[in-house]
Amino acid sequence: MLGIIGGSGLYDIEGLTIEGEERILTPYGEPSDNYIIASYKGKKVVFLPRHGRGHKYPPHLINYRANLWGFRKLGVDRILSISAVGGIRQTFEPGDFVLADQFLDFTKVRPVTFYEGIYTIKDETDDKNDLVKEYIQNERVVHIDMTQPFCPAMRTILAKIFEEKKITYHPSGVYAATEGPRLETSAEIVALTRLGADMVGMTLVPEIVLARELAMHFASINVITNLAAGITGNRLTSDEVIEMMKEKTDQIKQVILSFIENLPDKLECECDKVLEGAAI
Repeated sequence: MLGIIGGSGLYDIEGLTIEGEERILTPYGEPSDNYIIASYKGKKVVFLPRHGRGHKYPPHLINYRANLWGFRKLGVDRILSISAVGGIRQTFEPGDFVLADQFLDFTKVRPVTFYEGIYTIKDETDDKNDLVKEYIQNERVVHIDMTQPFCPAMRTILAKIFEEKKITYHPSGVYAATEGPRLETSAEIVALTRLGADMVGMTLVPEIVLARELAMHFASINVITNLAAGITGNRLTSDEVIEMMKEKTDQIKQVILSFIENLPDKLECECDKVLEGAAI
């Protein structure tokens, strides 16, 4: 089943049937909000507003572990993440979409794993019989492979949708994840440029890492809402981010519906095998 993480209101899509909400309690605390259960053309999907409805949680205080564990308890095994980012690569323009294929992690204070050895938090209600449960119950230390962090099969489907709909997009991009909630300095953007970053945001990590630790498929749609600090010389504001996301909402919703419709039951990739041989 597909889980979608994004801004509030994304589940308000024409053609989508809302079946209800689920409040999930996890051993890691409460998720950002209730999960919205919906369906489209016979396929079930679960939505979660990353920051909570009303944008209650700043990036560094989002309970990422609770969010991903709640998806697991609902039977989600693939995640589509939607985010606003600042553009760094010269060919990226405000309003463009980017399908991330790599990331750089500069976050600092966030819990980044479910597997903490003797300090591992256990969920005694977990009813799945898989490596996640085995590793957690046995307090294993896990070193997850991140060579190819994003699901190639999901990215291929998304690229085809963007091309068919003639929506301007970039098929790859390196996402630099910063701690926030402050925006970056001009010097930091220069440094990130030299390190190979194409865009900058505050929420991809540890979201993608935790999803991969649960052997979930993960893809990320990023909207360039503005150019990063120092590139234009203008002061950056949250207003321009909000306005651009509003402007792109209809296209995001079109892509989501097509993605739900075209997502096969079996993805041709190795994402679900990532836990094999990962534990010590």
